[in-house]
Amino acid sequence: MASALFALALLAALATPIGLRLYRHPGFITGRDGRLSTSITLALAWTVILVWLLLAILTYGLTAGGGAGWFQGDPGPLSSLTTVYLPLLGGPYLALIAAKTIVGMRVESGTMAKPAPKPTASGRRSLRELIANDSGRTDLMDLQYVALSVVTMLYVVLFFLADVGAGLPRLPDEIWALTGAPAGAYLVNKMATRGNPVITHAAVSGGILRVEGAGFAPDPSGTPARLTVDDTVLPAELDPLTGSLTAPLPEPATTRPFTVVVTARGLRSDPYRYEPTPAPATIPAQPKPEPQPQPQPQPPAASG
Repeated sequence: MASALFALALLAALATPIGLRLYRHPGFITGRDGRLSTSITLALAWTVILVWLLLAILTYGLTAGGGAGWFQGDPGPLSSLTTVYLPLLGGPYLALIAAKTIVGMRVESGTMAKPAPKPTASGRRSLRELIANDSGRTDLMDLQYVALSVVTMLYVVLFFLADVGAGLPRLPDEIWALTGAPAGAYLVNKMATRGNPVITHAAVSGGILRVEGAGFAPDPSGTPARLTVDDTVLPAELDPLTGSLTAPLPEPATTRPFTVVVTARGLRSDPYRYEPTPAPATIPAQPKPEPQPQPQPQPPAASG
């Protein structure tokens, strides 16, 4: 029990500073578009867990384990390192390297749009970005990659805490598939994702609708992107500086919710639901109280 408590304290001492640092400055785990990167985050998490396992085993071996001879037993505490744990770590890192390469090549060639994320009120990124696509909708491939990786991490941590003295938990050799297979599916999804336009924000000002995002450029033949509001096509213009689309909005649509869709190069964006900001409630002015007449001083009575 004491060994498990020490190992748990060591995990907290290792993970807490890293977590606080990333919470305040998440740039290390964000992609080139400014969103939280699924592949970077999971690769970092597996690195922290593996470093923790090695440090905990080293500390136990030099104290409760009796010294260097404990590491040379048969089977040793690190006997499954190369057959199970390095392949377990290899899947996320392979997905990280390959995904960065594929996305970078596709962005540079113009076959994928990576718009900047919409700023949040707190200035921090949401963990939901780990399982969502660029439009903010949940992506099934990202979801299963994160979910299966988290379950596998819990499996490793809990089995290790159950018997610290046994060294690395004796996991089935096939458990690497719980990270390798989802990492492969995640990678294939990156390769198969089409360069659809992405809408990140829509705003209405002075009867003009501005749609922000990426992938709104005309096709090679010069056909411009098409902007529709509730299935009504609007005459849109592309801002060459910001890459956003602007269009005059019919008067009734300026005060009610509507759905925006952009079609460019034959590809359709995910629908974006615009909700107008309600006008702030005005407090009726309170009537000023009428001034009360002041009593006039009475002259003193004359003495007789």
